Amino acid sequence: MTPQEEVETLLSRVAMGDRGAFTSLYDRTSAKLFGVCLRVLNDRAEAEEVLQEVFVTVWNKADSYRVNGYSPMTWLITITRNRAVDRRRALRQPPAPIETADLMPDSKPGPEGTAIALSEARQITKCLDELPTARAHLVRRVYLDGDSYNDLADATGVNLNTIRTWLRRSLMSLRECLSR
Repeated sequence: MTPQEEVETLLSRVAMGDRGAFTSLYDRTSAKLFGVCLRVLNDRAEAEEVLQEVFVTVWNKADSYRVNGYSPMTWLITITRNRAVDRRRALRQPPAPIETADLMPDSKPGPEGTAIALSEARQITKCLDELPTARAHLVRRVYLDGDSYNDLADATGVNLNTIRTWLRRSLMSLRECLSR
């Protein structure tokens, strides 16, 4: 009997629940299958555990092996390799969960942006201080507080067109001041 025929016979007897055949199959194939586990996992303890799982699978699934001309060792090695690869993947640390907030860009400016914004704010404040107080107040109310031109006209009792003219001239003065 060839080695292939011997393993096929042992597998068919294992499929029928023959414990002696299972012991013989283990003795005949375990060294080679352990080598496959060890090669994939590179860890003796993990390889031993996977080999044990493989033989539990062989005991439970021996009836699924079909004699079809292919080596029964190929079937056993395939089961072993797949189990070892699955174990190797399971042993890898899963990546840290990515929080949605980590994917969102930070809307706050960095140190350089903060410094630039502070510098620009100081310059705008300085330029607003150069305007007549009443006009600077109107600019602040419209562009910082969100008041409409109509709100300013109603609050000050000044004609709407006059408010528009004052604001346009104030903005031109601010632009000139900021360009210096």
